[in-house]
Amino acid sequence: MARAENEPDLALDELATRYNPLEMEEKIYEEWLRGGYFHQEVDPSRKPFCIVIPPPNVTGSLHIGHALDNTLQDILIRWHRMMGDNTVWIPGTDHAGIATQVKVEAALAKEGLSRHDIGREEFVRRVWQWKEKYGGTIRSQLQRLGASCDWERERFTMDEGLSRAVRQVFVRLYGKGLVYRGTYIINWCPRCHTSLSDLEVEHQDTNGAIYHIKYPLAREEGHVTVATTRPETMLGDTAVAVNPDDPRYRHLVGKEVVLPIMGREIPIIADEHADPEFGTGAVKVTPAHDPNDFEIGLRHNLPAVKVIGEDGRMTKEAGKYEGLDRYACREKVVEELAALGLLEKTEAHDHAVGHCQRCHTVVEPMISRQWFVKMRPLAEPAIKAVEDGRIRFVPDRFAKVYLNWMENIHDWCISRQLWWGHRIPVWYCAECGEAIASTETPEECSKCGSSRLEQDPDVLDTWFSSALWPFSTMGWPEDTPELRHFYPTSVLVTAYDIIFFWVARMIFMGLEFMGEAPFRDVFIHGLVRASSGKKMSKSLGTGVDPLEVVDKYGADVLRFTLVTGNTPGNDMRFREERLEASRNFANKLWNASRFVLMNLGGFDRAAVGEQDLDLLPADRWIRSRVNRVAQKVSSHLRDYEVGEAARTLYDFTWDEFCDWYIEISKARLYGDDARARTTAQYVLAETLGKVLRLLHPFAPFITEGIWQRLPGARGSIMVSAWPEFEERLDDPDAEADMAALMDVTRAIRNIRSEMNVPPQKKVEAIVVATGGMAQVLRAGGDFVTRLAGLARLAIEERLARKPEKAASAIVTGAEVYVPLAGVIDLDAEIRRLERDLRAAEAALEAAERKLANPTFVEKAAEEVVDRERARRDEYAEKRARLAARLADLKG
Repeated sequence: MARAENEPDLALDELATRYNPLEMEEKIYEEWLRGGYFHQEVDPSRKPFCIVIPPPNVTGSLHIGHALDNTLQDILIRWHRMMGDNTVWIPGTDHAGIATQVKVEAALAKEGLSRHDIGREEFVRRVWQWKEKYGGTIRSQLQRLGASCDWERERFTMDEGLSRAVRQVFVRLYGKGLVYRGTYIINWCPRCHTSLSDLEVEHQDTNGAIYHIKYPLAREEGHVTVATTRPETMLGDTAVAVNPDDPRYRHLVGKEVVLPIMGREIPIIADEHADPEFGTGAVKVTPAHDPNDFEIGLRHNLPAVKVIGEDGRMTKEAGKYEGLDRYACREKVVEELAALGLLEKTEAHDHAVGHCQRCHTVVEPMISRQWFVKMRPLAEPAIKAVEDGRIRFVPDRFAKVYLNWMENIHDWCISRQLWWGHRIPVWYCAECGEAIASTETPEECSKCGSSRLEQDPDVLDTWFSSALWPFSTMGWPEDTPELRHFYPTSVLVTAYDIIFFWVARMIFMGLEFMGEAPFRDVFIHGLVRASSGKKMSKSLGTGVDPLEVVDKYGADVLRFTLVTGNTPGNDMRFREERLEASRNFANKLWNASRFVLMNLGGFDRAAVGEQDLDLLPADRWIRSRVNRVAQKVSSHLRDYEVGEAARTLYDFTWDEFCDWYIEISKARLYGDDARARTTAQYVLAETLGKVLRLLHPFAPFITEGIWQRLPGARGSIMVSAWPEFEERLDDPDAEADMAALMDVTRAIRNIRSEMNVPPQKKVEAIVVATGGMAQVLRAGGDFVTRLAGLARLAIEERLARKPEKAASAIVTGAEVYVPLAGVIDLDAEIRRLERDLRAAEAALEAAERKLANPTFVEKAAEEVVDRERARRDEYAEKRARLAARLADLKG
């Protein structure tokens, strides 16, 4: 194929006899990169289409969720690129504060060192080294998947430009009073030694206990029994709370109890947080170690006594238990309470316990001085943007999830006690205590002029910089051509599990700093689960490494598997057999294309016009059908129904193009009529070209490899024109006629198969039809005769009586009969059918018996029960079919 000067050589050798993705995918991707096909400059004359990639952790590796997410994005990007839009997909990675620091600390531990041994500056240098060594892994993995990102625009959340944006945002929010420093209850990870936002805490059901403890009244006989799941925190109690409407305790409000073990007196207070239905209705109040108690403490001006330290050990405020691990302390406290006769009872109790999302250590709520973002002023415009339709969630049910969270949002704790990340741009004056927030490092105090300044040691939450991603990646705070043209971005593609972590934060940051929402649409997909429906787990052996799948099957097969059957917002189950089905489809496409290309010898696409064609109804049919399919696929993609688009293409390519039209074309390809051969070649090449272009976003490598051999193709398929619906090709009559002929042919083929008629055996068929159907059958009789393996096709308007010993079928507008006397051994066939019918009835009875067993239905895995129901339905359908065939032969 002739190439323009400097155009990359995308063509491979002769199309191989077997589809082998590993031989072609790497070469094709290198040629795409060399050709610069992924990069487009800003072009104000064209409609923009922009996606920013959800930035994966820089030191991470591709997991199956990434594979799905980036496949969906790539499909949309390739589609819009082919439609001629000014298309850009901005890639990048996240510095992933805690996750990356944990990895580097683990590497240091192997050297017998901690970060404190080497100091902050050296530790940060080591993290940068780690990033340089491992940071490219996920990029190369995305490329193996076929991601057509604009790598020239690749960003990193801690590169110079994005760091400048982070400082600018912090300082502006600080200046507006939307960032503040305060002492509040926060989530603390004793392992990572840092605060965590609520979203970074995973709650896991845990087997625990409720301890009922007697708190003696201070100046009279009696006691109040409180119930708690954490007796070690009682050492920091500063009150006992009861509900003001609880008649059991109303007379005790305002009195005091003696805190067991510690011996100090604490008040009994009335607060609506106390639930009369939980435990005894009286609750201990520990403002330093429980978020609800913290709020009670604020309402009643209670002191906060911190008895658990940042290392998870008891502080000096815990008295004799100082230095003990919190759980060892729990055991000691329970033992002492029992010895004192103050442990009334212990009950088993399952409850959700917060764990660090990164290291899975149990999180400790504790009082701490941290930096926060004031959320209510930022949340209100972010709520309105969704309510008034400026931002659309797909599916729309996730808008309710988003709105519910935003309407009940708490202030966001943004400081982390880490060394890796964006250091908080605030300096404290050692002389006067002034706090200075600045985008640049100050040289002296703005209040007293002292040069003795020290920067806040904490870093910002990773999600703070990620929240700026849609505009910081385009050069903000500078006014760049990219920002003016591509912002707001077109769509955000992400899983539902980070709506709160990331989506919501991008929305309120975009509105605050750009004055516009960061994207028009939010396309939410589900999670990829194991075949059982459970979450994938490497430790349980149910995890799937997408790169291993690519090594075995190729990227296109993985991509197609992930999107077929996928519906927006719903989880999908990953099964090996679905990979096999996608590979079979790739092989089908490859072999069909090879057949077409082998039969285009002497065909010059440029020299053939429509006037040179002698189109048959089958030609008009396939041209109309691929035209309709293009329209349908475009519609599905516009609605983000990517799975439906893939299914539509799968069905058309496999069934109508490969199994029907290619078969239909063979007679003309092998015949002597040159005009008929040229017509078949023209329509085959045209249809294959459209099929390849429509499939390209879903399976980019195989379609590129075949495209390069197609006569008339030029350059990469990814910059070829997307097939649009053409009114002139729409031919409903041809579609209806061919559907009728195919129905009859299919009915005869089914009869042949079910009645064990040998493939080479020619049979007679009688079709009873009237009016238009009869006319269609007479016109297309040769088609049915050839494809159904007939010796003769008789078309009758009526029959005096049904043919004897004939199998029958009913299709729309016609009855089909295939006389079998003399074609097969009827007695032997009757015996076979009777035997098969008995087996089908026995299998159906067994399946129904199994499904009638409540134990099986209730206890077996859902997919096992579903499989058994499918078997039952299959056996029932088979029994009906066999019974009908027996009736035909015995009639």
